[in-house]
Amino acid sequence: MARPPLLPDPVGLHLARLDAPPDWDAEFGFAGPLELEIGSGAGGHALEYCRRNPGTRFVAFEWRKKYARDTQDRGNKLGLKNLRVLEADARSIVPRLFAAGSLDAIHLQFPDPWWKRAHFKRAVVQPDFARLLLDKLKPGGLFDMRTDVQDRAVAMLSILEEAGFVNPLGQGVFHPYDPEEVPSTRERRYLTSGEPVYRARLRKPA
Repeated sequence: MARPPLLPDPVGLHLARLDAPPDWDAEFGFAGPLELEIGSGAGGHALEYCRRNPGTRFVAFEWRKKYARDTQDRGNKLGLKNLRVLEADARSIVPRLFAAGSLDAIHLQFPDPWWKRAHFKRAVVQPDFARLLLDKLKPGGLFDMRTDVQDRAVAMLSILEEAGFVNPLGQGVFHPYDPEEVPSTRERRYLTSGEPVYRARLRKPA
């Protein structure tokens, strides 16, 4: 997919600047499940997920401005009232934007693997942030993770399980592809090519 042009208007700054969680009912104009995506990339998953689930309030973080603005613009043109995109680093904003136990699901699809060892600390799934994300989920809430890098998948799954997420298939076990899931832009390519994708659907203890 070609990179989109940089649209002029920032997205999500009114939320990123808050010091406390907003009134999400007022923000979206309706009540319903509240879900978070960390790193929405080109927006394929966010847009299709919102289309399929119009009653779900979906907040997507993407630090690359071109992709964040393009995703929100496409969502607006599709009439998706349930999508909010923030051009920001989720690690700095999520702690204050969501109350404990407020999220029904968290999605993390194909995060940057940060190949250089010196950059590992930039990875999203770190022990402290994993525990924070667990706190933000409701009891029984879902953590949906997908990646194409096996060693990163193993490391992230271990960190999440150590943080307290429950793997219904057993510790260290990845989940098979579910055709009912909404694939990301990258995952669609992998499904066509047959390249492996490592998936985990973890839960916060009820």
